[in-house]
Amino acid sequence: MAELTTIARPYAKAAFEVALESGALDSWSRMLSLAAVVAKQEIVSVMLTDPALSAGQLAATFIEVCGDELDSKAQNFLHLLAENKRLVLLPEISSLFNILKANQEKSVDVQITTAFEVSSDISDKLAAALSKRLQRDIKLATSVDQKLIGGAIIRAGDTVIDSSVRGKLSKLAETMNS
Repeated sequence: MAELTTIARPYAKAAFEVALESGALDSWSRMLSLAAVVAKQEIVSVMLTDPALSAGQLAATFIEVCGDELDSKAQNFLHLLAENKRLVLLPEISSLFNILKANQEKSVDVQITTAFEVSSDISDKLAAALSKRLQRDIKLATSVDQKLIGGAIIRAGDTVIDSSVRGKLSKLAETMNS
């Protein structure tokens, strides 16, 4: 996985710089997300590894599948990826692009998993507290996992705060066993 990230990073940065220059971060994010979804399809992934197809054929087919959703710059980007045999990296490129976009916009996606449904009032308070702590705009998503027993797990980028009862019991068990 780390190797894919290393290979994909320059392409993601290049796409990000083009999008930033043209003020099209949102549209590039959508286009790369679409291309990533297409690249993940089983039939497409088989096609991408077919040595009988030329780079031009791969790019043309890929662009045709995406339809009118790709502008000319994105199509050129796909041609470049095809020439370098990097179309399989599109999911990773899209992910890295979205991280760069979030850093530029000073925002972060936060996933809060709780044992019980959280009211919108509590969600708003959590978002405000996290926004203050992380100094970023928060895009909050919540989910329920009854296996947590109580408490919550908060994921914001690389940061994970586990204050669930299940997490605390696991830590206690580790301490007792060591």
